[in-house]
Amino acid sequence: MIQNTYIQNGEWGIILKVKRYFKIEVLKSLRFQITVLLILFAIIPTVVMEAVLLTSYEKRAVEVRTAEIQNQCTILCNQLSQGDYPKTAATQALKAEITQLSNIYNGRVLLIDDSYRIFQDTYDIDEGKRIVAADVTACMRGKGTTYFDSKNRYIEVTAPVMDAAKEKVIGVMLVSVSTDPITESRSVLAGKANVVAIVTVMVVLLLALVIGFFAVYPFQRITSQIGAVTEGYHADYLHEKAYTETKILSEAFNKMLGRLKAQDDSRKEFVSNVSHELKTPLTSMKVLADSLLIQEDVPAELYREFMGDLSEEIERENKIINDLLSLVKMDKTANTMNIQSVSINELIEKILKRLRPIASKANVEVVYQSYRPVTAEIDEVKFSLAITNLVENAIKYNKEGGWVHVTLNADHRFCNIEVADSGIGIEPEETGHIFERFYRVDKSHSREIGGTGLGLSITRNAIVMHRGSIKVFSQPGEGTTFTVRIPLVYAPPERG
Repeated sequence: MIQNTYIQNGEWGIILKVKRYFKIEVLKSLRFQITVLLILFAIIPTVVMEAVLLTSYEKRAVEVRTAEIQNQCTILCNQLSQGDYPKTAATQALKAEITQLSNIYNGRVLLIDDSYRIFQDTYDIDEGKRIVAADVTACMRGKGTTYFDSKNRYIEVTAPVMDAAKEKVIGVMLVSVSTDPITESRSVLAGKANVVAIVTVMVVLLLALVIGFFAVYPFQRITSQIGAVTEGYHADYLHEKAYTETKILSEAFNKMLGRLKAQDDSRKEFVSNVSHELKTPLTSMKVLADSLLIQEDVPAELYREFMGDLSEEIERENKIINDLLSLVKMDKTANTMNIQSVSINELIEKILKRLRPIASKANVEVVYQSYRPVTAEIDEVKFSLAITNLVENAIKYNKEGGWVHVTLNADHRFCNIEVADSGIGIEPEETGHIFERFYRVDKSHSREIGGTGLGLSITRNAIVMHRGSIKVFSQPGEGTTFTVRIPLVYAPPERG
């Protein structure tokens, strides 16, 4: 279990956001959405089907009732055509049949002569009156009509009464029938359909809850493991592969967890290295001081030698502390770059001017070559520190009578600086670690020249802050070449 002592605030923010996302957005809304969608998928088809069935039933019932009435009208009209209409309508037999038609269908029957006069009404209301209606007029031309009034709930049918020769319309039979029985049947059917719909929704609701539980369960397991991270990294990674989405989330979380573990291990190693590096000079100083204290009548020559050694150890301690402060300062000021337009040619000349005395003492020749004037937008302090570290390392880790070549070039977008030396070189398996803090290629040689193992880490941080890149090419015993590439125009990082 990796303790969360070294988890930074930003990483805590990532973990808490992920946890909050799964807990609120997934566990609540996903289950709710599944339930709502399934209920909607149950209600909408049920409502549509109910409406279609009821409408189809009503339409079919009206069509059947209309057809029945038309058949009865046709039969009665044929009987009326056999005699002297409208006198034949007065016979008791036909009256009885007309009355029976009215009673069976709970309707009203009107017999109209060719002068549009109502001479028989089963309701005994409008006898003797004239009727001029579109349906009656159309029927007088020999064409029967049907009409359904859904608002007032009645069916109206007209049938022509022909003469005995079937050549002339001599009257019209008008039948109006109420559709209340159809409406009542439709209401009963609608009630049963509503019961079915309610039962369906309840079943679907229960099914939605079950499906929602099993659908969200993998996310709950992911959430519980994310919760474990807030207590400290769990030894196991996520392996949720129930869905494609959970598989992707597991892989993404595992990558994040792996990176956090690597960062935590790096911090532990960094703290350990810092403690060791700071403790080593202190131990040496204590040994030297104790050696002086236990001796009596120390010779002046030996005293001066020990004090010189103490001074060197103090200087070494001071250099380590300054390098550490530089790293901390860069981390804190990563978003506060002091960007200015600077002549890179002049900047490199100033750096080399300061370092040439060191190169002369080491009998190393420093050669500077510039292909063109180059001006770039940089933080002069940070960028100077990066180039200084590269040239200073090239001098320190060189051979007697060696050389350092510094080359400056640029295109329309980037500035390129190359620092090559004829020094001891770097093993291929070590080039991937040289930018790590406190990493030394040759620890014994680094001790001799007072290296802290922080210079290249500071250099890389400074270059990355300028949105640039640094590469290294080296062969053991043949020297090393560092290539720095930064944009001429600084592009600030996007704010999240």
